[in-house]
Order: sequence, then structure tokens, then C-alpha cells
Amino acid sequence: MKLLSLYLTLLLGSLVHAAPSESTSNIKESIIAPRGWVKRAPAPSDYAIELRIALPQPDFDELERHLYEISDPDHHRYGKYLTKEKIEEISSPSLASINAVRNWLVSHGYDEEYLSASSTKDGFRIRVPVSQAEEMLNTKYHIWEHTATGKTAVRTTAYSLPEELHVHVELVHPTIVFPGIRSMASSARLIPDIEVSTTNSSSSGGVDPVCNNEITIKCLQQIYKFVDYRPSADSGSRIGLTGYLEMFANEQDLQSFYADQRHDALNSSFALVSVNGGLNSQNLSEAGLEANLDVQFGLGLTFPLPGTFYSTAGRPPFKPDLLLPENTNEPYLDWLDFVLSHPNPPQVISTSYGEDEQTIPESYGRAVCKRFAQLGARGVSLFFSSGDSGVGDANPDPTTQMCKTNDGHNTTRFLPAFPASCPYVTTIGGTHHFPEVATSFSGGGFSDLFPRPSYQDDAVTEYLEKLPNGTYIGLFNKTGRAYPDLSAQSNNFAVFLGGVKRHVQGTSASAPTAAAIFALLNDARLRQGLPVLGFLNPLLYKIRNEHPDAFNDVTHGNNPGCGTQGFNATQGWDPVTGLGTPNFEKLKDIVLSMK
Repeated sequence: MKLLSLYLTLLLGSLVHAAPSESTSNIKESIIAPRGWVKRAPAPSDYAIELRIALPQPDFDELERHLYEISDPDHHRYGKYLTKEKIEEISSPSLASINAVRNWLVSHGYDEEYLSASSTKDGFRIRVPVSQAEEMLNTKYHIWEHTATGKTAVRTTAYSLPEELHVHVELVHPTIVFPGIRSMASSARLIPDIEVSTTNSSSSGGVDPVCNNEITIKCLQQIYKFVDYRPSADSGSRIGLTGYLEMFANEQDLQSFYADQRHDALNSSFALVSVNGGLNSQNLSEAGLEANLDVQFGLGLTFPLPGTFYSTAGRPPFKPDLLLPENTNEPYLDWLDFVLSHPNPPQVISTSYGEDEQTIPESYGRAVCKRFAQLGARGVSLFFSSGDSGVGDANPDPTTQMCKTNDGHNTTRFLPAFPASCPYVTTIGGTHHFPEVATSFSGGGFSDLFPRPSYQDDAVTEYLEKLPNGTYIGLFNKTGRAYPDLSAQSNNFAVFLGGVKRHVQGTSASAPTAAAIFALLNDARLRQGLPVLGFLNPLLYKIRNEHPDAFNDVTHGNNPGCGTQGFNATQGWDPVTGLGTPNFEKLKDIVLSMK
């Protein structure tokens, strides 16, 4: 069994003086600063940063093999998920990598007495002043500012390591990972107040006509056919919702929502889990739109299943400075570290945040995605919103999108989103009205970072064969991981925010909706003594082939951007609504028939 990696915590001032070893230092990673970021000044030498030194997982192919076998309903290992300990054993860095990085740290003055086991067993952390980080990484940190938002960050555009260390280090963070324009920010948007009326509204299939004007718990139960389903609080099925960067879920707003839409849930709540010192202020003026949306609909749809809200901080303490009004370390890896360190996380977790894929370094994207795979192998279904920019960049207004590559060539290109493009998560696009039509903002497309996984080969090939020759040639990667996988309602959601009923749109609404439906399917399976569904995508695409009526196929609408009409929703899978929206009744029959 491999040695587990180590975690290093070093208090400032506790250095052991030692001369760094003589070695040739070569650039490990470099980027062109993402568009909109401007270098303002050198970072203060005593500014404290926490460096994460992630080590490679040499047996990731083995982990991926396990993941696909236990996620394939036709495989004899289906549902036989791995334990936390087994995941750590498979994912542990090699002894050679551990020793190489340890020796390098010791050569820079870090005594071994400060080494201890990490929660995720995959690297080191070190809290140092900028001056020390610059010496170790042969780089210069600067204060960067995003001109459109005023956001600041301490970053560099290149760093170096001794040549012999390159194969032993996956990434050093934060170095070249810039906070995105939407840095862990919600894709949910308030929309003007609407007058809810059935006038001039029509619907069908047992769906109240008012659902064309306003989406409520009752509407979603009707549209996706689980009005009469009653989950059990004791089944063991649980749902988790994530919040980042002081996005708080308000208890008073939740009770107002229940009073309005789910009377039987009144006085129930969620378990709050703080990650990295995350808080959850209950000041109504600090209620978060995204957090309230996720918690109100995620819990409202699944009551009485237990729910967890993760509040992950991303602004660790730092020395105040006029040039540094905030610290914007991206907290994805912190949240993953935390969840992976726990033996029994919720089996369904929804996240409604994302970035343009091209704004993240390849090493960072792959590191995050591999850790999503670890959660999947433990039986966790991860849902992410597909984004609200159609085929374009982070700007939701398709008429002002840049849609240019950030590689120095400024090539016109559709811009996929991350983590939506990770093949180990289930990505959810957006619809509205009933019968359902794709929303124009529904994010979708093809990854430039991750190749297309085999589970979606048939569905995506079928779609591409229907595209006229030359359609958007050069604008997207036909062989990339395609998304979304599914979709759900994403417009006119009635939520309470700061004590007031408001209406929201965005795939931020569709992600917790889909997650809730699969938490209910887990409930149904657990009550029959069956394992939860885990990583869903191989199952979803097989169901599409064998039981296409389990999804409501969405064949109208498109997702414009980059000066184009984007892709069209069509019969079968498409890069606007995926396989369609879930039919709970049919899916329940299918998943209960699988042993």
C-alpha cells in the first residue's frame, strides 16, 4: 500500500534556516492573464498566502475504471461504491513524489516537525509571505485588478520549479488561477416582478396554467410527475447545497417560502456545515439570492429528507491594505478537500456556480475534475448548472460577448463552462413554459479541455450527424465532452429574499431542481434496500437508449451567443437541453427494476 501524502502547516516565523538545494529551475506553468485583468503593483512582500502543492495521482486510470464499473447498470459491480479509505489508497501520490516535494520544502527551511497527515492525502499546504513564495517559485507576485468589477487578486502569470520536481507536482495554487469574472458567483438573476395570472396562459398534461407565469414547488411536482410521491425522512437519502464567498441562506426567508409553498415543512430547516470558516449570517439584508434559491427549492422539493447547506469561505484573513480590499482565493479545492475527508457526505450535491473553461489553467481544471471523480466513486451524484450565457462567455448579454480565445491569438470561439464541462458531473441546462422550450440562456456546448467520454458517444454522434456540413466550423470542439446532460425549468422561480417574494431565472434554478428529483429517486431505492444511484451519467445515457420516454424531449429553442443563434434544441440529445427533462414516474420504475 502506498504511503499517504502529507499536510504541511507552517506558522509564520517558524522557519528553520537551510539553504535551498542547487538545481535548475524551469517554468512549470504559465498563462496569459485572463481578459480584463490588469497588473497594478507588486504584491507586498509580507502579504501572507497559503500555497497548496498538489501531487499527481499516478493511478487515476485505476480510479476511473472503478468509477465506470460501479456506475454502469449492466456491470456486476453496479452500486458497489468505494470507501473513503479505498479512494485514498488508490489516489495517494507515489512515495517518490512525496519524498521529492518534502525534500524540496526542507531545503527551503521547512523542518519535518511541521509535517502531518492531510485530510485528503494528496499534497502539502504551506502558509508563507509573498517574499518566500517568490523565492521558492522563482516568480513575482503582483496585485491584479479586474477593470470591469474592481475585483483584486494577488497572482502571478508563471512560476518555476526545479526541473526534477515537475513530474512530482500537479500544481501550485494560488499562482496562475485568476478569480473568474463570476468568481464562485451565482448564475441566478432577479427578474422584474410579475403579475401571476392564468389569463392568456395555457398548459396541458395536468400542469396548472399558472406555471407558465410562475414556478413553484407544486408546478415542478406537476411538470416532472411526482405530485403524489412521499419520501421518508428515515430512508437515508440526503441532499446537499453549496454556497461560496459569503452567500448566506436565510432561515426566516426559508420559513416564509414554506408558508407560501410548502406548509407541511414549516419549522424544518437544514444542517449548516462550515468549510474553511464559512459563515451563514442571518441578517435579512445579507440573504443571498443563490443560497436562498438553492435551499428553498432543494429542500422544498425533497421534504422531509435531511438537507445540508455548505458555507465555504474564500477570503481567509490577511493584512489589510488599501490596494487589497479583498482576498479572492478560489474555494473549489477547499470544499472538495473538506467533503472528501468526511466518511458520509450527502449522496446528492448541487452547485450553481461556474467559470469560462478557458480562464482556468489546465492543471487546475484536471485537479478539480479528478476529485469530482473521487466523490462519484463513493456514490455521490454531483449536479452543476450549465451556465447562463448560451454558447458564449461569462457575459449573459449575447450581443456584447467577446467570444475570443485567451491564448494570445484572439480567435473567435464558443466558450464552454467549467465545472459544467467535467465528465464526472451531471450538468443541467434550462427550460421554461409547458410544454417545455429551451431557455435562450441555457449554457451548452463542447469542452476544449476534456475529451468526450464514451458514455455519451452514441447520443452526441447522432446529434453531430444531423448538423449541416460546415455548421459553426472551427467554433467548437466536436470531440470534446458535450454538455448539458439534462435540463429542467429555470425561469420565474418564486423565492423569498430579504423578507420579500421575488422571481428568479437561471440554470441556478434548474440544477437544484434536478438534484432534488434524483434525491427522491435515491429515497425510493433505499427504501427497497437498493444502493443510491451515484455518478449518474452512464446510467442516464443508457436509459436514453432503452427508455427514451423517461425524459421529456425538448425540441424547441436555441442558445444564442457569440453573434450566432447557437445550437438548436432537437429530437434526442442536444447541447441546449441535453437528454431532456426528467419524468419522475418513469424513472422511478426504471431505477427500482435495477438490482
